[in-house]
Amino acid sequence: MRRSVKNIIVLAGAGISTSAGIPDFRSPETGLYANLKRFDLPVPEAIFDIGFFREKPEPFYVLCKDLYPGKHLPTPTHYFFRLLQEKGKLLRIFTQNIDTLERIAGIPSDKIVEAHGSFATSHCISCHAEMGEEEMRHAVETGGGKPVRCERCGGLVKPDIVFFGEGLPERFFDLAVQDLPKCDLLIVVGTSLKVHPFASLVERVPRTCPRLLINREAVGEATGWGDRGFSFKEGSRDQFFQGDADAGAKELARGLGWQDELNNMVETQQRELRIKWGLEESSLEPSAQTAVKPEDKIDKLAKELEQAGL
Repeated sequence: MRRSVKNIIVLAGAGISTSAGIPDFRSPETGLYANLKRFDLPVPEAIFDIGFFREKPEPFYVLCKDLYPGKHLPTPTHYFFRLLQEKGKLLRIFTQNIDTLERIAGIPSDKIVEAHGSFATSHCISCHAEMGEEEMRHAVETGGGKPVRCERCGGLVKPDIVFFGEGLPERFFDLAVQDLPKCDLLIVVGTSLKVHPFASLVERVPRTCPRLLINREAVGEATGWGDRGFSFKEGSRDQFFQGDADAGAKELARGLGWQDELNNMVETQQRELRIKWGLEESSLEPSAQTAVKPEDKIDKLAKELEQAGL
């Protein structure tokens, strides 16, 4: 990577976490929304709708138990971002993900913008009192789908995930305005670029800024943005690596001469996390993380909902 590149911005979506065993939201067959139909919701998105949550919060708490951080390891993609940070190249990661895997990978929180919130903090939706992370985790994991209530006012407590009907964090807008004009390389990885305002960030970097898309399929070419949308024609500033996020991250690391560093980081950091979390050593291999099919996880959640009487 040429020395002049020192303000890399990453736009990351759910595709960077699927190899950790976390299903994405919109894949037609294996995405979370497709399988949530089994939960007898009015629409799959209702489980993340603030109005529906106020009326019937139990499905979210059952789902929340399975999604809570501490069960899924950061992927090679997350650790590649950490390498960018350690080498002084990373300006910011704007992520759509709520899984906090960027934090778990060791990337400083000030370098991360969780556009849709995350599990890192939790608050009462009525009086806005904060509940400690471990207290909230314990309440969710032992509650059997029962609502978590605020000790102060009795209101519902939820992780600070942005639900439909809620605004995005102010920090997202503030840092987008501050950072994007400085960007000298934009890496877009694992996102469909269908959710706004996040999707519009790709058009807000300088016109001369090179942009790399790492994705299973091309996105952003027919967005109505005119010449600001992706164009993968010869001579364009845009490049497209078609494939999984981890494959793209590993290829970048290889091309930059960082392959051994990345492999060593993944191996040592994942081992340390497994020891810390008390996970089985037999699950250490990356293949074990992807062995659990998303539909199997949904079957498990559906049984838990049934047991909770929902």
